[in-house]
Amino acid sequence: MNRHEFNRKWSDLHGGVEVQGVISMWLRISYWTARGLSSLRMTPNFVTTIGLLASITIYFTVYTSQLIALVIFSLICDGVDGSLAIYRERVSKFGELYDSLADRISEAFWLVGATFVGVPVRWAIAIWVLGATQEYARARLASLGYTEIGVVTPTERPVRAIFVIAVTLTYWFGHDVATQVAIGFTVLQAISVLIVMRMARSILR
Repeated sequence: MNRHEFNRKWSDLHGGVEVQGVISMWLRISYWTARGLSSLRMTPNFVTTIGLLASITIYFTVYTSQLIALVIFSLICDGVDGSLAIYRERVSKFGELYDSLADRISEAFWLVGATFVGVPVRWAIAIWVLGATQEYARARLASLGYTEIGVVTPTERPVRAIFVIAVTLTYWFGHDVATQVAIGFTVLQAISVLIVMRMARSILR
């Protein structure tokens, strides 16, 4: 599969999103990564599993550098598994379900890691619940036949990873601001849920 075909199929699976700018740059990297993984005969679900295991490993980490590396690695796996599925033409409903479940579990362990660096448990739980609610609303819309997301919120999955990395770095450099950052991010997550619900209400009338 050449890059043109890859980009077209990716766009079709994402509601016809135009491939340009940052998206084009990411897909260029993702395409060549998928080619490399395909040559190693890796499957999309295997890559998803590797990313999930990396997230679970966070529970056993003792160094902040390990936490950051594991969050980044699991996020990369999450981005590449779908690209590998497209490249190998192995996109499936089961793969989509497994990927979605792996995402929610991974984010839970990211936030477990965040509690290790000063984020209070109650705020970590609130962030996870709001993030899961946002994604569940989208999944329900998709099950009703609305495949186009139609809106990008301030707290998409990569931003949730950035939050964990940010509080880890502040802890690393000796700044005790994890609680304040967590409260601010919780508010931002709540706003994101409202944005998705507003979009849902507008298309379900």
